[in-house]
Amino acid sequence: MKNFVQTGNTLTFTAADPVTAGQGVVMGALFGIAASSAATGESFEAALTGVFTLPKAEDDIATGAALYWDEAQGLATTTTAEGANPLIGAATEAAGTSASTVRARLNGTTI
Repeated sequence: MKNFVQTGNTLTFTAADPVTAGQGVVMGALFGIAASSAATGESFEAALTGVFTLPKAEDDIATGAALYWDEAQGLATTTTAEGANPLIGAATEAAGTSASTVRARLNGTTI
């Protein structure tokens, strides 16, 4: 294909705030996991696809449940909020209320 650019599994983001490797990050309609740390204004690579262990809210999450990103808290949640908590993917395993993390299969976007 003459118009193919890349697979898009990772993309370069620009840090709006300091970023730590492994942190969930939003850039516009894209959601990814930072591959490295970056200071404000620096570029870094973010993985947009794959399964990642993410910190989670105190939700009882079922396998296959839609996951949203609470950017203010830096947590995956099952709670939607108008204008906030964008959809980021789905849980690949159940995670009860006492669990601090959930395994998430990323969508790559926040829509």
